Amino acid sequence: MVACKEMQIYLDYSATTPPREEVVMKVQEILTRGWGNPSSLHHWGQTAATIVETARQQVAGLINAPSPGSIVFTSSGTEANNLAISGAVRRYSTPGHIITSSVEHSAIGEPTKELQKEGWELTRLSVNPEGRIDPKDLKAAIQPNTVLISIIYGQSEVGTVQPIEELAQIAHNHGILFHTDAVQVAGRIPLDVQRVPVDLLSLSSHKIYGIQGAGALYVRPGIELVPLLRGGGQENRLRSGTQAVAAIGAFGMAADLIAAEMATETPRLISLRDRLFDRLSHCPHLKPTGDRLYRLPHHVSFVLTTAGSITGKTLVRALNLAGIGISAGAACNSGKLNPSPVLLAMGYKPQQALTGIRLTLGRDTVEADIDWTAMVLEQILDRCLADFSALPT
Repeated sequence: MVACKEMQIYLDYSATTPPREEVVMKVQEILTRGWGNPSSLHHWGQTAATIVETARQQVAGLINAPSPGSIVFTSSGTEANNLAISGAVRRYSTPGHIITSSVEHSAIGEPTKELQKEGWELTRLSVNPEGRIDPKDLKAAIQPNTVLISIIYGQSEVGTVQPIEELAQIAHNHGILFHTDAVQVAGRIPLDVQRVPVDLLSLSSHKIYGIQGAGALYVRPGIELVPLLRGGGQENRLRSGTQAVAAIGAFGMAADLIAAEMATETPRLISLRDRLFDRLSHCPHLKPTGDRLYRLPHHVSFVLTTAGSITGKTLVRALNLAGIGISAGAACNSGKLNPSPVLLAMGYKPQQALTGIRLTLGRDTVEADIDWTAMVLEQILDRCLADFSALPT
């Protein structure tokens, strides 16, 4: 019997984070007093423009960007990724070669698939069983016509952090543009784009306790991109359209707050993460996924050792009934009953790649949440697997 308790535990912070109270208040203030069009020259417009430019400085500060003007606001991390990929390759009149990895988010995987249909050559670097790229493989994959390398910084499904500094340096040494999707990393691991030679870097507000509807692409000064959207020329002509002032203002405040807290919050999350891994280490039904050493501070993930019995989605539903929110793989794909492409790329069989689950921690997570979740998850697994084994063959 699964333990019952009146408790709501949210452990899906990689899908989205709850907006901070300060951020919600900021949004209310902007919607009340800063609702003007930032492109307008009058008082209302300039008030809105000040909000946008303040946020630009705050987001730039989160990643130590050399200037606020290197931050281009978008509607999401997905749009930032698409702008990076499309904006880089559309500069060329004939298709060339792109390098990415076999464990990218779909916001990279889908646009690169479309480019393949247009004649672009695509290399997807393989990963080891922990989901990590060998820099030697990147060196070997580079061709004379390679124009872009895009590697995810921290994998949202299994938590593995890639050797981005080394990979970016390889690209830099060959004069190739380097992009990284840092949506899961920002605010959890310090980012310094002046130290790490990345040319393009994607961010998302709702992953750092802002609100949904705002993302950003860092564009290293001197890098030219072709815009996805054309119109009024906002965002340095790279993202036309009236800016979402409230969402952008929230992004800036969230960036400021999370940057100030990172030095204490990241170690706390690592401690909670390791506590959850330790609490479940003796559970015979679970196998950890991803790299335990090179790992996102807040991320815990598993597959089931008994493949074919129940799926990750089964566990998500069962835990939801117990008042605990987790996900089956990446949130963007968790509604689909298909084997995880990321787990397949890491060498898992299709049946086991259906069983992945992800528990991600955040500001409101405490030790009691970890202990309760571990107990409930074990009870659910014992019950579900016992019910399955009792079925007639």
